[in-house]
Amino acid sequence: MYYVGIDLGTSAVKLLLMEGTGKITNIVSKEYPLYFPNPGWSEQKPEDWWSAVKEGLKELTKDYDKSQVAGISFGGQMHGLVILDADDNVIRPAILWNDGRTQDETDYLNQEIGKENLSKYTANIAFTGFTAPKILWVKNKEPENFAKISKIMLPKDYIAYKLTGSFCTDVSDASGMLLFDVEHKCWSQEMMDICGIAANQLAKIYESYEVVGTLKPEIAAELGFSAQVKVAAGAGDNAAAAVGTGTVGDGMCNISLGTSGTIFISSKNFGVDQNNALHSFAHADGKYHLMGCMLSAASCNKWWMEDILHTNNFAEDQAAITDDKLGNNHVYFLPYLMGERSPHNDANARGTFIGMTMDNTRADLYQAVLEGVAFAIRDSFEVAKSLGIHIEASKICGGGAKSPLWRKIFANVLNIRLDLIESEEGPGYGGAILAAVACGEYASVENAAAKLIKVVDSVEPDKELAARYEERYRKFAQIYPTVKQLFPKIS
Repeated sequence: MYYVGIDLGTSAVKLLLMEGTGKITNIVSKEYPLYFPNPGWSEQKPEDWWSAVKEGLKELTKDYDKSQVAGISFGGQMHGLVILDADDNVIRPAILWNDGRTQDETDYLNQEIGKENLSKYTANIAFTGFTAPKILWVKNKEPENFAKISKIMLPKDYIAYKLTGSFCTDVSDASGMLLFDVEHKCWSQEMMDICGIAANQLAKIYESYEVVGTLKPEIAAELGFSAQVKVAAGAGDNAAAAVGTGTVGDGMCNISLGTSGTIFISSKNFGVDQNNALHSFAHADGKYHLMGCMLSAASCNKWWMEDILHTNNFAEDQAAITDDKLGNNHVYFLPYLMGERSPHNDANARGTFIGMTMDNTRADLYQAVLEGVAFAIRDSFEVAKSLGIHIEASKICGGGAKSPLWRKIFANVLNIRLDLIESEEGPGYGGAILAAVACGEYASVENAAAKLIKVVDSVEPDKELAARYEERYRKFAQIYPTVKQLFPKIS
């Protein structure tokens, strides 16, 4: 049988066809427009997603036996606000995760409602990207649209609704709305009251691997699929990607070094750190996870090389950072080129070099950039450890993970083994795995991950180097608190 994973991203939808053995047989990508109607705004038309998904499904399966397609599921861009009226028409373009218009509403939630109350209601505090501030913005700025709202959805759930007619969401994606009681896996009545919405405007909640329905007969006919194809709830993109990397079960970890950086830690237990430094969300495996997100990770590497040094010969510059230099650098770099999210939640934070002397070289500064990103991920790692979570190893993925030097730095800064996996198809692969679990191909998400995710390379920490990096990290950890008060004055 075949299983389809739909990765509904910000620039394109990526569709993946997987056999029950886990083998990927085809991948198709369809782009759609992104709109910026005002500075700091970011919107898309849900109808564009739907058109792209339908065309993508047809292209994905055109050379395969469509009768063998058994299940479909999703990984989707999180936090976006999709609103429908009583006739199921989209009321306005979706307001996306990277939209910054809700600063006033976010400040109201964090300062007037209070972070302590928000954490009690939802296990999280407000960020401009989250869904609840967007609902308040529509209420405050577009009251005529707010009055029309019949259904509130997340992006991938709009696709599930169009495929099946099921008004649904999953626990991992719902966790990022600031409307969801993460610990008890239900909608928060307090947050509904704050936002002025009713329970019947919010979707039925499912675990990510649960079946939400089958294809509408007319949709099945259009696609050439059986009407018995099962659609599973799916997950937010980070949770789906975690499934795709095998980061499920207790104490598993994945580090992603993309433009931004994330550390994703799965846990059998619910937990919230006292400062809400990490997001506390439900996971696609039926349990929970913590996630730290830094806004500039591999982008720091790109910035230093391309924008500052005007070269793209990354390998040549990294070759100058020899083993004897590791753990011995006296230059430090704070990688906050776009402010920072986890664990500082400080939009005013800025990139900073400190500790330079006349004998420093180009290689020293480049090394500081690579180490600074690793130290910043370690900050979130330390928060997780403070909750009693023991992490022995982590997967590492993303463009930055292709650098052997950077992997070595990370392994020793964190003092854990780092594993590279065979496939890096992320949310799409995770979505296909969730579909396979929903259809009974595998007994559980953990069972599927254990059978399908293959480690192809590992980096072990070196005892002496890890000790040197421990000393360096303790000094790095003192820099941000020391200079924090300067950032609002210079930003």
